[in-house]
Order: sequence, then C-alpha cells, then structure tokens
Amino acid sequence: MIKLKNYFYNLNLYFCTNYFKMSKALVIIPTYNELDNISIVLDEVLTLSYSFDILVVDDNSPDGTSDIVNQYINKFKERVFLLSRKSKEGLGKAYTEGFLWALENNYNYIFEMDADLSHNPKDLERMHQALEKSNCDVVVGSRYVNGVNVVNWPLSRIILSYFASIYSRVITGLPVKDATSGFVGYKNIVLRTINLKTLLFNGYAFQIELKFKAFKNGFKILEIPIIFKDRERGDSKMNGDIIYEAVFGLIKMKFYSFFYNINK
Repeated sequence: MIKLKNYFYNLNLYFCTNYFKMSKALVIIPTYNELDNISIVLDEVLTLSYSFDILVVDDNSPDGTSDIVNQYINKFKERVFLLSRKSKEGLGKAYTEGFLWALENNYNYIFEMDADLSHNPKDLERMHQALEKSNCDVVVGSRYVNGVNVVNWPLSRIILSYFASIYSRVITGLPVKDATSGFVGYKNIVLRTINLKTLLFNGYAFQIELKFKAFKNGFKILEIPIIFKDRERGDSKMNGDIIYEAVFGLIKMKFYSFFYNINK
C-alpha cells in the first residue's frame, strides 16, 4: 500500500512539474529610451492573473531605462530579466536575441509586446489562452481583423499601416490582415523551426518576415482583435528607412522563397 501511494505521489508530481514547465510564458519587450513607460508596462504585466515572465531587451538607452528594469529584477528575480545590448541595433535584432534567450530557457509560449503601452497588457491573457487551448501556433493581436481598431493615430498613419498590410498580403500571400502587428505570440516549436539567425529584416518588415516563414512552414496563424492605442509618452521609432525596408524588402523575401529553403 505504501509503495502504491508513493507511486501515485511521484506520478502526480511528475505531471504537475511538467505541466507547469510546459506552460511557461515569456513576454519580450524591446526598449530604447522608454523611461516614461517601462515601470507602467512592467507593473501591468506583473499583476495579470496569469504569471508571465518578462525579458526586457534594452539597446543601451541613455535615459536610464535599464536602471528601472534592474530595480524590478531585485524585487522579482524569478520573473523579470534584462538583456543589455551595447548599441541601438534595431527591433528585429532585439527580438531575435530575445527569442534565442527564450528558447535556451525552455519557454513554451513567447510573446512580443511594445514598451510604449500601445498594446494593452491585459490582451496577453487572451492571446495566451488562444495558443494554449486552440490549435493555432501563432496568435496575432490584430488591429484590422474586425475593421480598424486604432486610437489616437493621425489618418495618414492609419492609411499607411492599413495599406502596408494589404500590400504584404498581395506580395507574400500571407493570410493575415495585420501582417505588421508587433503584438504576437509564438509556440516554442515555431521559433525552433525558423532559423532565427538568417532573418533578413530589422524593422516592420521583420514582423512580416517572421509570420511569412511561420506560414510557409505550415504553422497555423490566428488573429484576435485588439485595440491599438498610440503612445502617450516618449518618441516613436518610426522612420523612412523602416518604411523603405518594408516596401522593397518584401519583394526580395518573396523572390528568395521561390529558390531557397525558407528555413536557411
């Protein structure tokens, strides 16, 4: 009888341990001069009912963003982490380093989220639930899956973003209405399948490229509606080089996909 009790105890311990291990979720937040926002976004993620870990990838912000993150690390050593980079190298490279860190640390669900509160941290729970309970492999927090759900953007910015998504669908065949969305969740297997070290792009085109490679590898992408709110504090990182890369880079990416293994 004692042996039987020990057997069921160990079996229960095994399943509980592996369940929670498999359920580990990480939110990656790239930062550059986000001193005005970082405390707010960290507080909001840390107080969600589901326990998300957070990795901040900071590009040597001169405003002291990383100093604030280190204060949180002292309070939440098991949940908040920091990757400090030597210089500002762009969004794509920041996320790539964050993804590699997440895979090394065996996170099952990995999320991208902006630091400027344009993405509502509360939506992370809906996105996590979609990955955990539906049969999708990638979940996109979409501004355009149900009309246009953007707050405080000028009309010119809405038109640019909306037609950029249409353009990306036409060029790539990607069945996603908000291809440039930076609020995305991936299952571990997706990021392990894609060769992250060979990604071509670094700005908004990076977001499209990652979704495109997931799609070409047969992974299922699900869009769920969100409300995107323009930043209230700090400066936007949008510039002409990012737009140029998105416009002409997609043609290059699509062309390469005809002749090369998409994972190489």
